[in-house]
Amino acid sequence: MTNVPSKVSIIVPVYNVENYLTKCLDSLVHQSLQDIEILVVNDGSKDQSDEIIKHFAQTHPEKIKAFSKENGGLSDARNFGIDHATGDYIGFVDSDDYVQKTMFEEMYLLAEKHKSKMVICNIQKVDEKGQVTQKLTQLSNMPEKIILEEHFSVFSDVSYFACNKLFKKELFVHKRFKRGVHFEDIQLVPQLLLECDTIAQTQSFHYQYFERSDSITKTHTEKGLDMLKAVKDVELAFKKSQYSRKKEELKNFQIFEGIYSFLAYLAFVKNEELFYKMSEQLAVFMRERQIKIQDILKYNRFGKNYLLSLPLKKKIFYLLFFAGQKKLIRRLI
Repeated sequence: MTNVPSKVSIIVPVYNVENYLTKCLDSLVHQSLQDIEILVVNDGSKDQSDEIIKHFAQTHPEKIKAFSKENGGLSDARNFGIDHATGDYIGFVDSDDYVQKTMFEEMYLLAEKHKSKMVICNIQKVDEKGQVTQKLTQLSNMPEKIILEEHFSVFSDVSYFACNKLFKKELFVHKRFKRGVHFEDIQLVPQLLLECDTIAQTQSFHYQYFERSDSITKTHTEKGLDMLKAVKDVELAFKKSQYSRKKEELKNFQIFEGIYSFLAYLAFVKNEELFYKMSEQLAVFMRERQIKIQDILKYNRFGKNYLLSLPLKKKIFYLLFFAGQKKLIRRLI
């Protein structure tokens, strides 16, 4: 294995994903961009994931760099990968997902073409048969090169997944994913965006997000409050950033990530006592930021009223919540 720097370092945290890992790594070793390194970080898996990693490391030693560490969670595994990455750019792929063959070549070329520290692609959700269940378009009405000073609405419009983005490595010089929390992407990726003057995007649906059936039905917990804490961390970074004067965009970010996204999580909280506790925390969040109900109802994303674009059941849930009808909500869910 050589120590020559690569163009792109792809970090893959692994924890008990023996049924999905082969497809993920297979999509990475066959990338059309040849000058890559794939850092596979086994985060204390107890299944056969490590055997799969060893097989790929043996058959693709020029690309796979295998690491094994004690379990520390997703953020810890990603940070471990960042510490060992040699590439000019860094990408993250979850080990139960997979990507299109040209993903990292196209995104690398866009980054170089536009001198952008961040590049974004579209996502599509897939089922176990590989059938597309949902297309998640990121920035449909924006140019390929986005100058943030001119189009700062993207700060509140973009979805803050780490996995569908390519980052200039220098963005991580003083920043890492927060350990021991959920919603670490919401906490960090907006802060990285604030360090950029321009970003680039492709409308290609490169990232294939595998939505497991067990992930849809699982009970949501108090960890959802980490979402509000993540927004607070972003607020602190925003005040120190070059965009600190853009108050409206910050408010829209607070509404989307701190209210709408939080409510989407809250809808799956089954424990009634916890549901009310988390609801009260959201009310505190809104009061502290002087966000009123009419601000939320009028919130626009991509130039359209966000509430009106929601599916009917979710729309009813939100309207009942804003009207203070939490008992009716419990019947709804």
